[in-house]
Amino acid sequence: MLIEFEVDNFMSIKEQQTFSLVASKNKELMDSHTFDAPLAEQSSIKLLRSAAVYGPNAGGKTNLIDALRIMREIVLKSALEKGRGDALPVVPFKLHHETRQAPSKFQVTFIVGDIRYRYGFSATLERIIEEWLYAFPRNRIQRWFKRTWNAKEQKHHWRFGAFLTGEKTVWQKSTRDNALFLSTAVQLNSQQLQPIYDWFKETLHCVGAAGLNPDFSASLCEAGDKMRIPDFLNTADLGIDDVRIEKEKFNPQEFPQDMPDTLKQAFIKEMEDKELYSIRTVHHGSEGESIEFDLEEESKGTQKMFSLAGPFLDSLVNGCIVFIDELGGSLHPDLVKFLIGLFNNKKTNPANAQLVFTTHETHMLDQTILRRDQIWFCEKDDTQATRVFPLTDFRPRKMRENLEAAYLSGRYGAVPYISEPQT
Repeated sequence: MLIEFEVDNFMSIKEQQTFSLVASKNKELMDSHTFDAPLAEQSSIKLLRSAAVYGPNAGGKTNLIDALRIMREIVLKSALEKGRGDALPVVPFKLHHETRQAPSKFQVTFIVGDIRYRYGFSATLERIIEEWLYAFPRNRIQRWFKRTWNAKEQKHHWRFGAFLTGEKTVWQKSTRDNALFLSTAVQLNSQQLQPIYDWFKETLHCVGAAGLNPDFSASLCEAGDKMRIPDFLNTADLGIDDVRIEKEKFNPQEFPQDMPDTLKQAFIKEMEDKELYSIRTVHHGSEGESIEFDLEEESKGTQKMFSLAGPFLDSLVNGCIVFIDELGGSLHPDLVKFLIGLFNNKKTNPANAQLVFTTHETHMLDQTILRRDQIWFCEKDDTQATRVFPLTDFRPRKMRENLEAAYLSGRYGAVPYISEPQT
């Protein structure tokens, strides 16, 4: 479960921006849209099941999600796939001389089991500058580790807390400058840090605007969850009665004849021994017969719904956190409302999964669909730096303010300024 995400000096984000899923004390839709975090602490925290992020094109919405995606990528790959000297995938804010050479910073506060953790790091292209992990069992802070780069001495300084057990010296010596200690220690069998790593690997998911690959939904069909996918699609009224999945060996002969040999060989090496899914949907014909279509013959909206079906169902069952850029693309507003409603419902979301999405769909700015604290905005200031801020900063009136009209009129900001064309 995600509590809060902070990012500083990344892409269009210049100064620290904080995105929170902590619910306010507002009572509206509390039973359905919020849940009590299962913490082993005296004071409980109510978290939101979903949140929407609005803003103009190029306002920074995608960069907010990309920041979390890059953080996840560095956690999962820095110790395994990076070699000494390989660049880290961070891009600082480039429109100011002080930030171009400064590190990008990422931090998440989240829950694993019934323990709250705060983990983060800062990094440049060359190395990890800082890394830290704190735990809060029974509301008491425990520092597990912290590393800090000393530029003068050209080495990291390390501080370990007594609460972190295991071969800390071995893990420290094995951690490259451009790798995370968390990732390295887990690869060297730290059982205590494994759940933290697994939260990034198995619980946190980030989907870009390009969308999802349909293969995950296909794999669920193949694994025995077949009937759940058609049920999901039928609920959305797409007219699909069944889904048929076949696996095919990758065939190098299918490459175009004029494709350069070097590029062809690279693809063959990448795809060698891999199997590809053939996905076909089944519809009833006018005389009751079953008619099959390749998934590519379906509408863009149907393809997107199929691709979302597997990750959404898996997340709702396992309590995952899903960040999706441009959820509403190619989808009817009622389908977007349906997808959000799956998360904002105790019956369909018993594991307290969380959904965060960017959108331009202003019809969702309805206080019967989303609570006021579930609505966030992104916009750029005069220095072209992204600001992230919640609707609650404006204290809109409960159920008496038309949020869609107020947003479109510019009351909350985060709308494009369109100048008159030059004549």
